[in-house]
Amino acid sequence: MASTQFNPSREDFETLLNESLQLRAPDEGSVVRGRVIAIEKDMAIVDVGLKTEGRVPLKEFGGHGREPSIKIGDTVEVYLERVENALGEAVLSRDKARREESWVKLEKSFENQEKVEGQIFNQVKGGFTVDLDGAVAFLPRSQVDIRPIRDVTPLMHTPQPFLILKMDRRRGNIVVSRRSVLEESRAEQRHELVQSLEEGQVIEGVVKNITDYGAFVDLGGIDGLLHVTDIAWRRVNHPSEVLTVGQTVKVRVVKVNQETQRISLGMKQLEADPWEGVEAKYPVDTRFKGRVTNITDYGAFVELEPGVEGLIHVSEMSWTKKNVHPGKIVATSQEVEVMILEVDPQKRRISLGLKQCLDNPWDAFAKSHPIGSVVEGEVKNKTEFGLFIGLDNDVDGMVHLSDLDWNRPGEQAIEDYNRGDIVKAQVLDIDTDKERISLGIKQLGSDPFKDAGGEDGLRKGQVVTCEVIDVKEGGIDVRIADSELTAFIRRADLARDRAEQRPERFAPGERVDARITQFDKKTHKIGVSIKALEIAEEKEAVAQYGSSDSGASLGDILGAALNKAKNQNDGDDAE
Repeated sequence: MASTQFNPSREDFETLLNESLQLRAPDEGSVVRGRVIAIEKDMAIVDVGLKTEGRVPLKEFGGHGREPSIKIGDTVEVYLERVENALGEAVLSRDKARREESWVKLEKSFENQEKVEGQIFNQVKGGFTVDLDGAVAFLPRSQVDIRPIRDVTPLMHTPQPFLILKMDRRRGNIVVSRRSVLEESRAEQRHELVQSLEEGQVIEGVVKNITDYGAFVDLGGIDGLLHVTDIAWRRVNHPSEVLTVGQTVKVRVVKVNQETQRISLGMKQLEADPWEGVEAKYPVDTRFKGRVTNITDYGAFVELEPGVEGLIHVSEMSWTKKNVHPGKIVATSQEVEVMILEVDPQKRRISLGLKQCLDNPWDAFAKSHPIGSVVEGEVKNKTEFGLFIGLDNDVDGMVHLSDLDWNRPGEQAIEDYNRGDIVKAQVLDIDTDKERISLGIKQLGSDPFKDAGGEDGLRKGQVVTCEVIDVKEGGIDVRIADSELTAFIRRADLARDRAEQRPERFAPGERVDARITQFDKKTHKIGVSIKALEIAEEKEAVAQYGSSDSGASLGDILGAALNKAKNQNDGDDAE
């Protein structure tokens, strides 16, 4: 059998060629490999195995901020948009090819939360654009750095890592963050640094920020707090008095919290503690000079040396000014002399006294005004228990109600005095420890009890004539004749008979006889009773003229006694 040969015609060859090209021709919208066969002006001619070549702008081979580096013969990947355009050329794009390639890589990095490298190449509203090897991402302004940056120019066109926050391929949106990368890196550095720090370690740092309660010191990637109380042993009202931002300081690590990564620092710990041996340096009852550093409602703080302060309590500031604010006695920065009252090194407290370095006005008064001497002063105040009299050296003396008048109750006598009155008084007692001076006004006059209680004076059981001074519901006030003594006769003592115990039957100025029932010189108490006199007279009459048991009535006995007394009086008159 003879073999047959296939001799294709020109038309058949063209058909076979087209079929062959169609079999290996890439699809539109895919990335294909091609070879640069020529470079014409600003275009690169690329052969991707189609009937015709395609043209790609040279700038697409450079990227943002980079010059194109391509030559004839290089193999490149391009994006096939169309197999043939109106000019019969393939439509190719290097940018789209790079973008497609980048999206695939970026999606994997986004899924794995891996960092990607990119360059900031432009500023837009609200942030910046970043080239991620062909894919353009948006960098919000808040995600540029940990702290706000005014000038981003040094960061432009510089390769640096970013973290993808969000991706949307359908919309072509990518959002990245540089801040997250820095925070992560800083956290790692912070962890390593915290692990390397030990309590008691001395390191250098830079003052980063100053607040009311202290300063933050940068230790090289991590901040430590230097509290205001740990800056110096002396009182520091505000950290800015000692520190400035940017200052390099040497500090000691006071405490490290590995869990919270908080570091407490101290500067004063680098110096010797001034409270060591403080008891020997400041013995009790010795005097020192110091400077007032702070004034409060309850006293003033005085610096004895840098780091050692004592408190003058308000009660130890003045001998006489008791209810005055400390700020009216001393001033801040004033130098004062103080006495050491108490030292407690455990609690770091020293109690100081200011008044102890001044003359005690109570001692001075006691020396110049002995008991029994007479003083003169102004009535400063009236109270329910007496008068306060202003004396020399701003001290006060008190006249108790019982020492105002011999004859009247203190409640009545005090009504005769008003604030501002100048009065004289006698010194009765001085207690310098309790800062008390007792005065008496009535002691300037004679004691009516002593005058009335002499050898021929008043005594218990004596019958006296009284003048009615005042009539009250409960009795009558009377003055005993021939004396300055007054007494109160109660209603029950006005008469023996209950029917006659009526105060209204007496009138002021009327004279009545009564019997003294009490006379005490020490307590200055005197009691008189009309009733007691009537009972005593009745007993005397019964004793002299018989008993009611004899058959005579009490009226008969009293009548006989009265007649006898009358007859005796008539006989005396006849003589």
